Amino acid sequence: MKPVHIRRTIAASQVLEEITEIWCQWRRQKLPLYLFLAMCFNLVVAPLVYAATGEELSRSQSWGLGLLGLTTLGLSIYLFFVMFVPEKF
Repeated sequence: MKPVHIRRTIAASQVLEEITEIWCQWRRQKLPLYLFLAMCFNLVVAPLVYAATGEELSRSQSWGLGLLGLTTLGLSIYLFFVMFVPEKF
């Protein structure tokens, strides 16, 4: 019974170490977080696009249009800040 308990504590410590490593990487790399948030926001936008077109577009086309709109909006905001606050970039 005791060797099984030791294996569980080793596995738990390894899992905890991996979680802290992922947390540190996540705080340095923001792009995956932004992509995840954009995809989650697109879950709201895609049905709105699908409903607004009167079902003329398929769901995958609505998803693509929603993602394209979010990308365009993101690039517009980024370029606005680059033009008016160039010292930060």
